[in-house]
Amino acid sequence: MPTVKASYEAVFIFSLAQGEENVTALKEKFSALIEQNAEIGEIDEWGKRKLAYLINDEAEGYYVLYNFVSGPAFPAELERVSGITDGVLRSMVIRKEEN
Repeated sequence: MPTVKASYEAVFIFSLAQGEENVTALKEKFSALIEQNAEIGEIDEWGKRKLAYLINDEAEGYYVLYNFVSGPAFPAELERVSGITDGVLRSMVIRKEEN
């Protein structure tokens, strides 16, 4: 039985507290993780933005949006990994509606 694939978006807010090099390393880590488990699409870097409220005493974060196509198991794994990775302030993975 073929695996049903769907389109997803994942938004990450990376901490700027450990410097730009750390942000670059995190972007590459999650790009590689998505590439290994899904068909990666566009990566949209929104860059440094002011947060609506403080997260871990930080007022700014670095936003990155990843688009990818995968089976149903990978998005949960991506959220699990982002939740235990230092330097990720927030992340959210959503399934995009098919048009």
